[in-house]
Amino acid sequence: MGLFSKLASLLGIKKKEANVLFVGLDNSGKTTIINKLKPEDAQQHDVVPTVGFTVEKFKNKSLSFTAFDMSGQGRYRNLWEHYFKECHGIVFVIDSTDKLRFAVAKEELSMLLDHNEIKRKRIPILFFANKMDLRDSVSSVKLSSMLKLEDIENKPWHICSSNGLTGEGLSEGTEWLSREMESAIKQQN
Repeated sequence: MGLFSKLASLLGIKKKEANVLFVGLDNSGKTTIINKLKPEDAQQHDVVPTVGFTVEKFKNKSLSFTAFDMSGQGRYRNLWEHYFKECHGIVFVIDSTDKLRFAVAKEELSMLLDHNEIKRKRIPILFFANKMDLRDSVSSVKLSSMLKLEDIENKPWHICSSNGLTGEGLSEGTEWLSREMESAIKQQN
C-alpha cells in the first residue's frame, strides 16, 4: 500500500474527494515525492521535470484523492492559482540545498498566502524540506526560520525534513496533512 493509500484510509471520509496541490520551485523534488507516495508497483524509475502540471489520482474504499503536481518553473507558477479554489491541502516542497533560491521560495509562498482563495480558507500547508540527505542541506528548523513560517496566521502548517528518493520523512508529513484535512473537511460539513 502506497503512502497516498494510507493517507486516504487515515482520512476515512466516505465518498469525499481531497485535492492537494504540490507546489514549490523547479527541481525541489515535488514529482519525486509524489512518485514515492504511489504504491510500489506504480512508481516510475525515471522521473522527469513537470511541464505545466500533472494530475495523479488515488482511490480507496472511501476517498478519491487527487494530487496536482504543479510545475515550479517561473513561467508556469501562475498556473498554481487556478487550483486554489478547490484544494483541501497544500504541500510546499523546498530544496533544502538550494540556498540561493530560498528568497524566491519565500516570495512564492508569500504570494500564495496572499491570494484571496487561500487567505479566506483554513487550508493546511505541509512543507517538505527536501533533499535533507545531501551534505549542504539546511535543517527544517533553520529553513522554517528563514521562510518565516511562524508568521503564517489562520492556517495550520507543519514542516518535515524529507528525502523524496528514499521516502524518509514522507509518512510523518502525510499523516499530519491527513489529520488536518480531515478536520477541515468535517468543519465544512
